[in-house]
Amino acid sequence: MSEGDAVNPDPVDRAVGQRLRLLRRARALSLETVASRTGLSIGFISQVERGLSSPSLRVLALLADTLQIGIGGLFEPAATDPDPDPIVVFAKERPELQLWRAGITKQLLTPPGGTQGMSLFHMVLKPGASTGDELFSHDGEEAGLVLEGRLTLVVEARTLELSEGDSFRFESRRPHRFGNPMPRKRAVVLWVNVLGAPKAAGA
Repeated sequence: MSEGDAVNPDPVDRAVGQRLRLLRRARALSLETVASRTGLSIGFISQVERGLSSPSLRVLALLADTLQIGIGGLFEPAATDPDPDPIVVFAKERPELQLWRAGITKQLLTPPGGTQGMSLFHMVLKPGASTGDELFSHDGEEAGLVLEGRLTLVVEARTLELSEGDSFRFESRRPHRFGNPMPRKRAVVLWVNVLGAPKAAGA
């Protein structure tokens, strides 16, 4: 299945699904509306919200666009008492999003709240991990720095091979995908997503 495989509920998938459902309901969006705007089926979105399907990064990007938030907005807030003026994210308190089927783990380095206009991530890709063969796009702009290992970045028709110390920047609306080409070594990337102005309702 291109949208994800139905599986028994996994704790990671369940947490992501609950967060998506909470955000959708907070915006008074029906499953039908989200399906219409993303091109995903109602049944699949329902499975994701119930933790029965593991969403890919492409799917999460589509849903984040529809909810008018960045990927960072999909992270579950920390369980501790929220800081009324968040400036720092301590290492032990980093919110984490595991795309376990893809082999990618993203930790959110920017404090929660605000407009979610900019999100900074510490991303770890297991050996051979990738976002898949299908290109995807979403709102905003992104940039990054390879801290460890190697990264294959495909932007439209270009395939770029990056090593430790190499950096990048591109408009997120350009179809793209990425992965770790190394079969035995992980890749670590400092990744930034920046959103533009929110789209008008119904856009």
